[in-house]
Amino acid sequence: MRGLLIACAMVLTLAAQAFDIYEFETAEQEQQYRKLITELRCPKCQNQSIGDSDADIAEDMRRKTAELINQGMTNDEVVEYFRARYGDFVSYRPPMNATTAVLWFGPAVILLLGAFGVVFAIRRALQRNLGDDEETL
Repeated sequence: MRGLLIACAMVLTLAAQAFDIYEFETAEQEQQYRKLITELRCPKCQNQSIGDSDADIAEDMRRKTAELINQGMTNDEVVEYFRARYGDFVSYRPPMNATTAVLWFGPAVILLLGAFGVVFAIRRALQRNLGDDEETL
């Protein structure tokens, strides 16, 4: 029984170490921090926010985010700080420019091409069926 309690205490200690704890002057700064760590993407994990990632670089980014917020930076300034270092990929909402145009317009173009393909296939099938009906008359 005692061994089980010790094992549980060790697991809880390890779990508590996984969370970063930063001090903020106001509740608004803490709210800003929580928002930013969900909006910034981990450069190593790629499809995880820095708030969800266990990577060392994500931990460094969380620490730097807290520092920048405590220095009085706005959300846009913090995001721009990380964009300057890691590129547009670090943001889940990249800016609109020539290199990110595919991200912004790619899904719509693919959807339109798919719709045109379906319409073309249906028209072709209808024309074939109409042609077969005329031959049977």
